[in-house]
Amino acid sequence: MDTLSPEERSVRMARVRSRNTKPELKVRRLLHRMGYRYRLHAGDIPGRPDLAFRKRKKAVFVHGCFWHRHPDATCPLVRRTKSRHEFWDAKFAANVARDAKVAEELERLGWEAFIVWECQLRDEAGLEMKLREFLGE
Repeated sequence: MDTLSPEERSVRMARVRSRNTKPELKVRRLLHRMGYRYRLHAGDIPGRPDLAFRKRKKAVFVHGCFWHRHPDATCPLVRRTKSRHEFWDAKFAANVARDAKVAEELERLGWEAFIVWECQLRDEAGLEMKLREFLGE
C-alpha cells in the first residue's frame, strides 16, 4: 500500500528530472575541470547521452542507481519499492532493456558508451581516472 495519496505521489514524481540532475552536474564539473569539452543531451545521438564527445565518438551517461538498476549487488542505492511491485518491476525492466538497446545502437554506429553510476561519485579520484582512460588520455 502506498503511503502517499495519488495526488501527493504525482507531485513527488513530477519533481524527478532526467536532465541536469545533481549527479550529472557533478560529472560535468569534473570533466570541465579536467579540460574536456562536450555537447549536452545531443538529440541526434541514440539515447540522447548526457555528455557527447563527437570527435572521439564517445558518449557518457550518468545513471541513477535506483532508476537504472545498478547491477552491482553491493550498491546501497538499489532498493525495492514498498508498493506496486508489478508496476515498478516492469518499469525498471523497461529502463534496463532501453539502456541495452541504446548501447547496441551506439556500438553499431561506431560509438563507445560509458556509464557513470550515481554511487561512483563518492570516489571522485577513481572516477576521474576511469573517465581519463575512457576518453583516451
